[in-house]
Amino acid sequence: MPSEQTVPAKTPPDAVKRRRRGAELERALLAAAWDELAEAGFAKLTMESVADRAKTGVAVLYRRWTDKNALVLAAIRHYGDTHPIAVPDTGNLRDDLLALLANLNAGRTELATIVGATFAGLHDSAGLAPEDVRLSVRGDSPSRSDEVFRRAHDRGEIDLARIPQDLLDLPLQLLRHDILMTLQPVTPERIRSIVDDIFWPLVFEKNPGEGVGSRRWRS
Repeated sequence: MPSEQTVPAKTPPDAVKRRRRGAELERALLAAAWDELAEAGFAKLTMESVADRAKTGVAVLYRRWTDKNALVLAAIRHYGDTHPIAVPDTGNLRDDLLALLANLNAGRTELATIVGATFAGLHDSAGLAPEDVRLSVRGDSPSRSDEVFRRAHDRGEIDLARIPQDLLDLPLQLLRHDILMTLQPVTPERIRSIVDDIFWPLVFEKNPGEGVGSRRWRS
């Protein structure tokens, strides 16, 4: 008599879903919050809409963030952390700055436009000014240009002790301003102008006969 074969019962689809936990779950929640912020905007984003997008219960969100303001700030910080900007090392300051601004232009336009549109909502909802948002998201972390300028200092191109911090911040501030004003990436010509026509003359003394890339700091 042939042996009976046992046919395994089909597992219900819901039963095979792996439950997300810990850091994996938090990453999924923050990604859902960012997508909701990008698509719906701050005013329409709710804890319920994020939970629905993440396919979880709203209580899961409230166990981690007290309200949507805290969630949005965490989502902005998470987006920045998971989309790092490469800091170039070309061997000279001018090319480093041009490459850094180009990298920021390509990788931070979406972040800048969405965060810019979120400022008013965070101010109305939590009384946060743009600088408060920046400090909450970035904290005391150094600017990406700090490494570029430190290497230039080590090569003898500039003397960081003699250059005001406001001047060092200028290229990134101008790029950020242009993106927020137009909600578009800036042109390569504008990036070159920021470096060559605005920043460079303020930092270096003009010396006829020297190319831009070969100028050195003069005390």
